[in-house]
This record gives sequence, structure tokens and C-alpha cells, in this order.
Amino acid sequence: MSAILEGTPDKRLALVTGRAYPELANEVAQYLGINVLPTTAYDFANGEMYVRFAEPVRGADVFVLQCHTNPINKWVMEQLLMIDALKRASAKSITVVAPFLGYSRQDKKHQGREPITARLMFDLFRTAGANRLVTVDLHAAQEQGFFDGPVDHLTAMPVLIDYVRSHVPMDKATIVSPDAGRIKVSEQWAAKLGGLPLAFIHKTRDITRPNHAEAHGIIGDVQGRDCVVVDDMIDTAGTICEAVRTLRNSGAASVTLVATHGLLSGPAVERLRDCGTREIILMDTVPVPQEKRLDNMTVLSVAPLLAAGIRSVFEEGSVATLLEGLPEDMRPRNIYA
Repeated sequence: MSAILEGTPDKRLALVTGRAYPELANEVAQYLGINVLPTTAYDFANGEMYVRFAEPVRGADVFVLQCHTNPINKWVMEQLLMIDALKRASAKSITVVAPFLGYSRQDKKHQGREPITARLMFDLFRTAGANRLVTVDLHAAQEQGFFDGPVDHLTAMPVLIDYVRSHVPMDKATIVSPDAGRIKVSEQWAAKLGGLPLAFIHKTRDITRPNHAEAHGIIGDVQGRDCVVVDDMIDTAGTICEAVRTLRNSGAASVTLVATHGLLSGPAVERLRDCGTREIILMDTVPVPQEKRLDNMTVLSVAPLLAAGIRSVFEEGSVATLLEGLPEDMRPRNIYA
């Protein structure tokens, strides 16, 4: 296979990746029928990074895939270096592919003298030379307005819903929003699963303490129901495990956790192991190493969704159609990551 996908006479697609999660890029490339463009990347003794592409990219539409995982600042910087190298190598267009966009939760000011770091991230990519950005399930959809260019905001919802529909009993299921901010997404889940009942957890967040929120009660009926809690990310798992305990104390028959981004930082794995959830369903928008995978944890592959989005952008097709599901030829050969 070639590292360049030939399109029309004037169009060539190239996929490059950083060192954060190259396995995901290789899987995306398989769906596209190409190889990842070879890249030389290493660290100097003082921590500075060096990047060089081993093949010409002049005139190519290049997609720069990097997972913003730990250590996040290093991998964001490496992606910026790759963008700059591509700009100076005369790539026709440069598209940032960030399955999980780092700093996206910092999308507004809660107190004085705070940064809006999500906006800064978009500015950095634009200044480095990116023309477009592809990401999955932003913390807040309106963040797309921070980027002065097209943003293709993919959602893992169709992939996750397909799995939940076939693995969770639907006759007594209730979709649960972990807080008021996720109600709209939870409503979409409930509608796509046949008009399921909806509940949400009333909680408050201490803005002076990161990863901390307190649940006060549940609005909606969860007694004897199989509850499916839908969130965008699980970081330290403190708030989501608090939600599980609140639901169990309110009489829920079972609780299934669903999240796009399984960051699983710090004590997350221990908390999830002890919280009493039926199943934890994640996407591999960041790598989930084997040592963090619990017996009741399922990690689904995001590669076919990214490949379908990249192909739609390259062929100037509609990305919105992916909201209804993946194209037939992009259906996962193996849904698990």
C-alpha cells in the first residue's frame, strides 16, 4: 500500500501521526487503504522534540492525527511541530485530527483572572498552520466557534448506541444525564433508543476544586430501572462514581456507564472497580492500556469513525451523514480496541 491516497488528479491524501498513540493511526490507515506516512521524531536531552517527514507532502491534503493523552502537553506540542513542518513543506491543506481535544473542558471563565484555554488551543493550531480541525465529542459543541476555519465535530454516539442497544436490556432501561449540562445529549440518546425514559442527576461543582462535584438528588424515576449514564469523559471518575452510588441508593436495578473519552487519571480505575457499575463502555480516543482495563470494561474502536470523517473531508462529502451511523464499508471489522 502507498502512504499517499490518490484521488482526483489534483488531490492526494496523506495521514501522519505523532508518537502518542500510533496504533490508532495505523488502524485508521487500514480503513482508508493506505499506510501512515513515515515520520522521524525524537527528543533531545533537554526535552525538546524534533520532527521530520520521510516523504514529500507538497500539494497533499495532510491529516495530522495525535491523541492528547498523558503527558498531554508534550503530545500537543509535538502535533504543533508536525503542523509547522507540513506548512513549510508546502502541503496543500493541513487538518488536525484530535480524537480527544485536550483542554476542551476549559471553555469558559468561572472566576476572574482565569484563561479560556480551549480557545487558546484552537488559536495555537491555527497559528501553526492548520486549515481545519476534526475531533470527537467536544466538551461543549459551541467550542467550534473558537476556530477560525472549518471544524468537523464527529460524535461517537452511533457507535456507542449500536453497542448499548445489543448489550443492555431495553425493556426497563432509562437514560441518565450525569448533570444538567448533558441533558440535550441524553435526550438524543433516549430518542434514538426508541423513546426511553430520561432522568438526570442534580449536582453542584466546586469550581475551586478540580474533578469534584456533589450529587444532591435525581429528577426522574429510576426505581427498578436499568440506568445508562451518558457522559463525554471519565477523568478521575470521582463525579461519575458518585452518580452511580446516587442511582443505586435510589433503587436502580443496574447502572451502565458510557463515555467517549476514557482518560482514567489517578484513582479512576480503583474508583470504577469499587462503585458497583454493571459495565463501563468507552471509546479509544485516548489509549486505554491493559493495566487499566477492568473485567466489566469494554473499549470500542474509534478508528472507523475517524476514517469515515477523514474520507468525507478529503472527498468534500457530507460529514453530517455520520450522525446517523457509519458507511457500510467503514463498519468495524472488529468493534473492540
